[in-house]
Amino acid sequence: MTRLAETLLDGIALGSVYALVALGFVVVFKASGVMNFAHGSVLLLGGWTVTATHSALGFPLAVLVGAAVAGTASGLLHLLSARGVRGEGAHVATILTIGVDLVLVTALARGIGADYLGTGDPWGSEVVRLGGVHVAEARLAGIAVSVTLIGLFFAAFRWSRWGLAMRAASSDEEAAALMGVRLGRVRLIAWCTAGALAAVAAVFLAAFPSPGLDRSTGQLALAAFPAAILGGMDSAVGALAGSLAIGLAGALAAGYQDSLGALGEGLPGIAPYLVMILVLLVRPAGLFGSKESTRV
Repeated sequence: MTRLAETLLDGIALGSVYALVALGFVVVFKASGVMNFAHGSVLLLGGWTVTATHSALGFPLAVLVGAAVAGTASGLLHLLSARGVRGEGAHVATILTIGVDLVLVTALARGIGADYLGTGDPWGSEVVRLGGVHVAEARLAGIAVSVTLIGLFFAAFRWSRWGLAMRAASSDEEAAALMGVRLGRVRLIAWCTAGALAAVAAVFLAAFPSPGLDRSTGQLALAAFPAAILGGMDSAVGALAGSLAIGLAGALAAGYQDSLGALGEGLPGIAPYLVMILVLLVRPAGLFGSKESTRV
């Protein structure tokens, strides 16, 4: 029972961090219709910035700088794709993000090398005991920070002028433009927000029990991609539900793979995609995705 409780806590912690990344996929897609496959490399850039600056700036300020750098890089990527493929459609911009991802990941891999880099987080390898359950402080911090940031995001989405403009644009882009909504600004803020959230996620993906940030950390964003698909690419609430489902599936697969024998070998790596496939077979639009209706 203790093992199950610890596994579930790990799954919730991972799911909450994945939610920061999945929200980035969703908000970019809602704003511009683009699948941003460079999101993982932007996440890696933000995490690497934290590792490079925490000694001089301290951890809290380094995280802010990392979020600013990742948000700026994501915004620049949007401006590049919007200018370079103007009139060509979102699918061309999506292909462009794949090329940018390859270039950025290669450059960062050279800078990081084969080492694991520390982010200087204050939790270290400390473990908290809750009854008979042991959980890393970094996991609890990840849950608290993720819940706070997600709450702020939804508050802004519900009550800020940007959120109102975003909802209007995603509902009817042409009507929103005619009503004075500046679509370019809405999209830019969405891309920058996605990059900043990814940088914060990188800090917790590199925290204990992970050995640190390395060149493969950006690939962990791929686990959040099926979470966004699972919840529905046009649903922020779906991104949260999908992230929790993926986090729990990955944690359970990792915690019990030894009990499954040969079936458990390599299961944690493919568990997110298995869950995604099973759900999409039943609900092709995702858990909370809107179904398109076509008149004939």
